[in-house]
Amino acid sequence: METRYRLFIDDLRDPVASDWVIARTSVEAITILETRGCTFEISFDHDLGGEDTAMAVVKRLVDMDLDANGRFIPADFIYSVHSANSHRQAQH
Repeated sequence: METRYRLFIDDLRDPVASDWVIARTSVEAITILETRGCTFEISFDHDLGGEDTAMAVVKRLVDMDLDANGRFIPADFIYSVHSANSHRQAQH
């Protein structure tokens, strides 16, 4: 599986850099993770339109890591939140 890619999850915006794989919905993001393996970086938008949120992706990501005995998420994994909701912004 390809693991060296960056995943940008947002229903409206595009990333500044062109080297991101873009997912517009939580289902699309989960499908990418299941197909390509875990990325080393994810940038999340919280609200993905309607009732869809990035929390579905976070929950599935954790489940996939637990199912793999902690070997799905790489050691150098980083994430950020680029949500328009200022109280939801963070970088880790």
